[in-house]
Amino acid sequence: MTNWVFKGLRTGIKTTAYPVRQDDTPGVSPGRPRATLLDSAAEVERLVELCPTQAIERQDGGAAIDYGRCVHCFRCWRDADDVSADWERSYEWAAYSADSAAAAQDLEKAFGRSLHIRFVDAGACGACMSEARQLNNPYYNMHRLGFCTTPTPRNADILLVAGPVSDAMRFPLRKTYEAMPKPKRVVAIGACAISGGVFGPSFAASASAAETIPVDVIVPGCPPPPLAILHALLLVVKRKPPSDRISLPIDPTEDAKE
Repeated sequence: MTNWVFKGLRTGIKTTAYPVRQDDTPGVSPGRPRATLLDSAAEVERLVELCPTQAIERQDGGAAIDYGRCVHCFRCWRDADDVSADWERSYEWAAYSADSAAAAQDLEKAFGRSLHIRFVDAGACGACMSEARQLNNPYYNMHRLGFCTTPTPRNADILLVAGPVSDAMRFPLRKTYEAMPKPKRVVAIGACAISGGVFGPSFAASASAAETIPVDVIVPGCPPPPLAILHALLLVVKRKPPSDRISLPIDPTEDAKE
């Protein structure tokens, strides 16, 4: 036991400093595309054609990014030859659901900093759940921020859902949500839970978790990194501001005028 204590003292604290400070450690996030100003309509069309999930949309002067559909295939960045989307090295991706007015309410007043989370795999490929599980490891250590997991929805304040919701999971997901006490919040993680991703809508899966239960906060990504999911939890309790669901191209000359 003494050896472990000395080893810990020599090693020091390795847990991320986020949210007190931004984490710029290599590998914590793959980054994501952002809206891009382009010189011609042909360049915009080239990016639109490359996107397999229609996440890139035509906008005046450039290409916009719908983060709810982006699956991080990197085609718009790596495979566009002479044109590519801009890329941002970020991880604060969580945003309020477009249909949620209650999401902006402050849960911290009701629960303080002790929130219990129930995870539900609603037909995901496993990537999002793998990233979410990292929140329990020593580096991310969500317990230091007051977030804990629970095996039962009856003790849960936040429901974390991954996957487009397969036919077999619609009923269990709804029953899990109904078993949670009020007030409660639902966080949809990953493109599949937000828009169906590459699996939905189909004969076996829905187009989003919102088709089955109310969704308050979304975390884009395929999969979103652990810090993006942690940002969503902090957003639920209003300890971090939301990100944008859609990135729009902005002319820098317009900013200068303002």
